[in-house]
Amino acid sequence: MFAHLFTLIWNKKKQNLLLISEILVSFLVIFGVFSLITYDYLNYKKPMGFDYERVWVVNYSNPLETKSNDSVTLYYENLRQTLKAMPQVKEVSFTSGNFPFSNSTNATGLRHNGVVYSRINNFTVDDQYKEAINLKLLEGRWFNKLDAAAKDRPILINESLKEAVFGKEAAVGKYMNDWEEKNKLKIIGVVQDVKMKGDYTTIGNAVFNRIDSGAFHWLGNMLIKVTGDADAAFESRLYKVLAGSMKNANIEIGHLSNLRVSKNKAFLVPLIVISIVAGFLIINVALGLFGVLWYNINKRRGEIGLRRAIGASGKSVSLQLVTETMILSTLSLIIGAFFAIQFPILRVGDIDASVYLTALLLSILFIYLLVLVCSLYPGRQAAAIQPAVALHEE
Repeated sequence: MFAHLFTLIWNKKKQNLLLISEILVSFLVIFGVFSLITYDYLNYKKPMGFDYERVWVVNYSNPLETKSNDSVTLYYENLRQTLKAMPQVKEVSFTSGNFPFSNSTNATGLRHNGVVYSRINNFTVDDQYKEAINLKLLEGRWFNKLDAAAKDRPILINESLKEAVFGKEAAVGKYMNDWEEKNKLKIIGVVQDVKMKGDYTTIGNAVFNRIDSGAFHWLGNMLIKVTGDADAAFESRLYKVLAGSMKNANIEIGHLSNLRVSKNKAFLVPLIVISIVAGFLIINVALGLFGVLWYNINKRRGEIGLRRAIGASGKSVSLQLVTETMILSTLSLIIGAFFAIQFPILRVGDIDASVYLTALLLSILFIYLLVLVCSLYPGRQAAAIQPAVALHEE
């Protein structure tokens, strides 16, 4: 039976070539869309790694003109204590501009045994940062005041960087070097991976550096962890306290939960647009398939009538047309899968191979389902052709 079907397909190779090309293009587009969706979904399923609820962020401009590091440090420590004296404030942490869900990014590179690890997210934080957003330690400890006098600069790394550099070995107590190999960095802890840029973003490698006394000259952000009863009235009081303590400073208060929603929406807009465009393409392809199959049935009415006249049932005629279409789809998918499989082999975009393989499987199933749905009704129409009428028309 299949040999006969292949013969029929080959005899109409010029007609079928257009159909194969149409299905191939559709498959490649669907593969791209499913790759994006799978990639985003797998990122979404990973834990956030920190708490963002009831954490507020304060953006401010540094109001101090003094160049004394000790004076600046004392000023902000007094400000911290002033804020923590408020009943609704549980913790205050000063941080660099790349706080969770911000639009700021700070990347660096580190070296270990001659190997360079680039595009590492670089966070400058204080001793209270861990408690402010509830980071989870996997190894070692967090920063403390004793680290200010440490011989080698202490750092913490996330688990992704730890696995990339040290594998399954313990990282605490080991050393890395900065990009220019000028400073020796001692790893004192490993934290769980955190998604600082939203639910759908990659985690990436990360390193945490402790704020030194000179950093307060350029820092302009603080995270404030508040209690559950902190409302708009408290936010107004907090603003007044900040404005009174930081004369001539521009102050803006935001909520990490709101920033997260905005970040996720901004990330999903391109995916939604791509999905809509792909949806219109699929509708056009479906209409094209339906039209081509309908045209083929009308062109083959004599053939179908002859088959019915010599005893073929309507069900077998319908099955033949559906099977022919599925074979054409298989030929298209073989070609498309050859190109698609290159993505996991070449690790395009440094994305895990499982993402592409999952997208490949979903794309194949989707195309088969699409072609099957588009061929069922024309197949039923072919089965309804009466042999006498078809032969008379022929």
